[in-house]
Amino acid sequence: MSETKTIADNSAGNEQVWGVFYAVMAFVIWGISPIYWKLMKHIPSFEIITHRLVWSFVFLLPLIVIRGRWHEFTAAIKNIRTFGILLITAMLVTTNWFIYVWAVNNEYLLQASLGYYINPLVNVLLGMVFLKERLRALQMAAVLIACAGVLYQTVYYGQFPWISLALAFSFGFYGLIRKAAPVGSLVGLTVETMLLFIPGVIYLSYLDRMGVGSLFRVSHTLDGLLMFTAVATAVPLLLFALGAKRINLSTVGLIQYIGPSGMFLLAVFAFHEPVNSAQVITFVCIWMALALYSFDTIRIYRRLQEGIRPHPSV
Repeated sequence: MSETKTIADNSAGNEQVWGVFYAVMAFVIWGISPIYWKLMKHIPSFEIITHRLVWSFVFLLPLIVIRGRWHEFTAAIKNIRTFGILLITAMLVTTNWFIYVWAVNNEYLLQASLGYYINPLVNVLLGMVFLKERLRALQMAAVLIACAGVLYQTVYYGQFPWISLALAFSFGFYGLIRKAAPVGSLVGLTVETMLLFIPGVIYLSYLDRMGVGSLFRVSHTLDGLLMFTAVATAVPLLLFALGAKRINLSTVGLIQYIGPSGMFLLAVFAFHEPVNSAQVITFVCIWMALALYSFDTIRIYRRLQEGIRPHPSV
């Protein structure tokens, strides 16, 4: 009996190790992705994102078949409610992608990294406003500290961090609305890219007829980069899905900071974006807020593991 238990424990331990590995790899890829987008900085951001949508659908559709998700995919298309939800989320994720790529290629990577640092706190705020979730004391403190950091940069430096907030809220609303669609991440993204596939092809065809499209006009290297946007989109998503189902939510919550941290380090040390004192104070506020948020998440998770149900205000 004890031998069976030991084998089961070892198996569960291996699953968690692989889960952490998959999740870390996903966020590392997202963290260093600005390097990839910078390779195409001479291409208009909207054209890049259109290629990303078109080639992602071409890449994802065979994956749906290979992974045996065809029935789930067709069911999502046939369900009017699910179809409508995914149409909205398709618009939101496209907006998020566009702002992010535009920010990276126009020397605003610091603001982009700030946006993804803020995102977990925006999720908490949206849960309170739209799902009537009660914030615990430390969660409320974290949100207030983050707000203070954004407000300081706005008032002191006179620059409203709209890129950061646009990225955080577009992705926050994407996650909030996406919860209402009963589909997995792979199927959901495939449907979302499918919905914009035809408009994307029409737009790229128009650019080609006008003689201003980039595909097959500049170099084979650029052609490969534009088509590879599908892989750059799907691979980290699949790694994240593999990791998320093997490890607990609090671990995912900590690992997710690898992404914006990578962006931050690239912005400062690789791309040499200027950093002013107001930005430093804002980042310090956000890091303090995230430290509180992470501590609270781990604390509550441990209590739940021990069978203690925490009071909403604790």
